[in-house]
Amino acid sequence: MAISSKRAEILAWVSFFLSIVFFLIAFFMGRWSGISSVTSASWLILSAVFVWLVLGLQFHLRRLAEQERLDMSQIEKSRGGSTIFAAKEEQEALMAGAQRRLATFEKWAVPVLAALIAVYQLVLGAIILRTIEPFSEVQGALIAAIGMTSVAFLSFLISRYATGMSSQLNWKPLRAGGSMFLAVAVICFTLAISLAFAQFNKFLGLNILAWAIPIILIVIGVETSLNTVFDIYRPRIKGQYSRASFDSRLLGIINEPGAIVHTAASAIDYQFGFKVSQTWFYKLLSKAIVPLILFGALVLYLLSAVTIVGADEEAVVEHFGNPVKNESGQIEVLDSGLHFKWPWPIEIVYKLPTKKVKEIAIGYIPETDPKTGEVLHMKPKLWGQSHYKEEFQLLVASREGGTQSEAVPVSTVMVAIPVQYRIKSLPDFLYKHRDSEQRLEEICYQQLTRFAANTTIEVDGVELERSLLGAGRSDAKEILTQNIQAAADKAGLGIEVVFLGLAGIHPPTEVAADYQQVVGSVQKKQALILGAQAERNMVLSFMAGSVDGAQYLYLLADKYQKAKDRGDNEQIEMLASELDKAFADAQGIIFKTLREAKSYAFERVESSKGTGERFAGQVKANQASEELYKQQQRLAALEEALENIRKYVVVPGSDESQVYIVDMQEKLTPSLYDISGIEETK
Repeated sequence: MAISSKRAEILAWVSFFLSIVFFLIAFFMGRWSGISSVTSASWLILSAVFVWLVLGLQFHLRRLAEQERLDMSQIEKSRGGSTIFAAKEEQEALMAGAQRRLATFEKWAVPVLAALIAVYQLVLGAIILRTIEPFSEVQGALIAAIGMTSVAFLSFLISRYATGMSSQLNWKPLRAGGSMFLAVAVICFTLAISLAFAQFNKFLGLNILAWAIPIILIVIGVETSLNTVFDIYRPRIKGQYSRASFDSRLLGIINEPGAIVHTAASAIDYQFGFKVSQTWFYKLLSKAIVPLILFGALVLYLLSAVTIVGADEEAVVEHFGNPVKNESGQIEVLDSGLHFKWPWPIEIVYKLPTKKVKEIAIGYIPETDPKTGEVLHMKPKLWGQSHYKEEFQLLVASREGGTQSEAVPVSTVMVAIPVQYRIKSLPDFLYKHRDSEQRLEEICYQQLTRFAANTTIEVDGVELERSLLGAGRSDAKEILTQNIQAAADKAGLGIEVVFLGLAGIHPPTEVAADYQQVVGSVQKKQALILGAQAERNMVLSFMAGSVDGAQYLYLLADKYQKAKDRGDNEQIEMLASELDKAFADAQGIIFKTLREAKSYAFERVESSKGTGERFAGQVKANQASEELYKQQQRLAALEEALENIRKYVVVPGSDESQVYIVDMQEKLTPSLYDISGIEETK
């Protein structure tokens, strides 16, 4: 009797040690190159290490159990038919220690270890997902690709060998290790191809694997967890193989594609309680499975003869590489809707969103969302801060002169120009240039460079209206749009420039502070000029009522002065009348001063006239009765002088010896006797 588990145990332990080597290779290579996808693959390989460790322990215990059964059978033969050992069943039960350890291990240890493996896969998958970063550059990609290819090749060989051995009932557990190694082989081989493309700055494969590897870990962990829970309630039949929880059914579909139908039939048999696999329908299906697959593949191929053009798309059909043309000899363009063609590769359809506005970034590389790849719109920032992921400097002209030995004076500026366009002729866009979008980008840079060579970025008062950093950017936008559109039409790109933005022009961040000082000085200068103009307008308006009126008075006064210098009396009289009329019509402080002067003159004349008439009347009154006039004037003077003075009248009696005391002080508070009603009450 041979020990069948020994061969499987050797394979399990060899695979265990090889998987450790694979893990170390992937881990240290990922750390050395800085490629996170290679490091993530090492954690997937580590889960295979745990699987092979459990399988090695399981087959080791199985080998010991088989050796124990072999020894007990040899003892049984040597005993013969002696009746001394009549209680042999009890003694065999006591001697079967290895078999009891195997049963305990498969009943309790395997589910617990499977649960721990599931926890490891879930936790590591979640951690890797949280630390994913997009690739922009890598180092040592070629060496890492060679290492991953070696790991993939050896893993594939061991996987096929282990899967082949698992077809035997005693070696069924090896299927779990074979499936894990097949997943490792596929991931490492795909990773090697992606690393080869990374040498040419193509990082799409690495970015996809950065997400795919942790997702695979999480999916396998979820499946292992569910299998562990289901195994608790799944009935076990003695002598029938019980599949381990870490033996992935999903990986088994890839590892053993021929067993898919058999697995489905077994599941149906288990669920319905009878042999569905023995029915005529199952036998017919098993015989017709290949024709059905071929028929499905044929239907899928024929579906390539149907194409659907979206609502914002147009399409061009190529027949054996040549575009299909209509009766007039022009390339036929398909509008949105359902269309039929010859199957691939006879005819191929190229669809582009011609009714959708597309955008290219000129002068900068925008920030993108690492998860979705969408362009992030940056918030407005100051000149001293970087606006985008990467910005390019543009040479522009400068008015600052130099000596003959110096180079042509130039300045640098950071330009971020989003250019939005729409495809208006799909055939021209597809066939006149190999890469029309790249050609449009080249045209944009060419026209921008030419325009910048003829403009300035000075921000002083003279150049403010033509400066790219001033009000000149509005004109620059129109000029650049027209130039780019004209160059694109000349090149036959078949596009229409919809929008061009010049909002992202700013000086280099290194010299932004100097630019800000210049701009601040210019703004102060402009503020002083505008303040002086406002003060002038206010003064002129205050003097003459309006600026135009003041200018008119100034011109008349200047002409009047020149006429006086020439001695032209006729011109002097004419200008004097015009000046009088202009001053009379003027508003403001001049109008007020003239009116006040006239009013004052009228008041003085009338006051003097009244004074003279009053004096004449006084003379006549004095002549009529001098004493009466004097007494009247004296009383009038007393009345005028004593008008605001308090007066006390004291009338003495017949007794001349009586003394009168008059209190001239004013009482602040009245006494009780001064209150009305006190005397009457008394």
